Amino acid sequence: MANRTLTVAAIQTWYGHDLRDNIARTEAFVREVVTGGAQVVLPSELFQGIYFCTKQDPKWFTTAHPVGEHPCVLALQKLAAELKIVIPISFFERDGPRYYNSVAIADTDGKILGVYRKSHIPDGPGYQEKYYFRPGDTGFKTWNTKAGHIGVGICWDQWFPETARAMAVAGAEVLFYPTAIGSEPYDAALDTHLQWQRAMQGHAVSNAVPIVAANRIGLEDNDGAKQRFYGHSFIADHRGEIVESFNATEEGVLVHTFDLDEIASYRADWGFFRDRRTDLYAKSII
Repeated sequence: MANRTLTVAAIQTWYGHDLRDNIARTEAFVREVVTGGAQVVLPSELFQGIYFCTKQDPKWFTTAHPVGEHPCVLALQKLAAELKIVIPISFFERDGPRYYNSVAIADTDGKILGVYRKSHIPDGPGYQEKYYFRPGDTGFKTWNTKAGHIGVGICWDQWFPETARAMAVAGAEVLFYPTAIGSEPYDAALDTHLQWQRAMQGHAVSNAVPIVAANRIGLEDNDGAKQRFYGHSFIADHRGEIVESFNATEEGVLVHTFDLDEIASYRADWGFFRDRRTDLYAKSII
């Protein structure tokens, strides 16, 4: 019997103020890559518009919607059903008086399997997310989609090894991270893309799991608060090797196929999960 495989994809593009244009741009890239056999396609974080967290402005709260009403979720779950693919859909979620940075998982029939809410919320120059988002209350989640068992974190989550490990322990075969990251307003010369990539490559190595990261590109102007996003979206294999990547300005979709059965055998052979000492971790980790 043939081994199980999974073909994954990551979109890298720019986004502007026009919601409809942003959805149409994302849909066009999804359609393009599905012809190449992609089964799970990852857009970047908060692709509904510009990355508005560069400054604090209450007007942006009006762009949040419940999962069942958000324009991005409605459009892409319909597309997922049409193309019979899985799409992790990043969106600004409103739940009553609460607001979250969330991802809805659309399965191959368009059904929303559930929502993950970003657990780690950054707060600093250019990334003032604590003003907009509550810390996620869903816990780390994985999704047994019709394409494969996947885990999804969101941007700042990707810097924390606990996020990747929790999803891997829960059975995720590939980890996906929609992202919006770029320049630092306090130091125009600072470029963190290598640290960003290496952090996730480390997750790939220590969990023996492939990583898919989708970032945006371009210079955005949020009423005077300017931010340039550095791209460098990539796909890493279970050994941490970057097998597909873009530079800081390229626009398009990365695609790669993984042999899930081969990776499972590799993971078992290395014994990372066999040798875990959960009895000690509970006593040592605060």
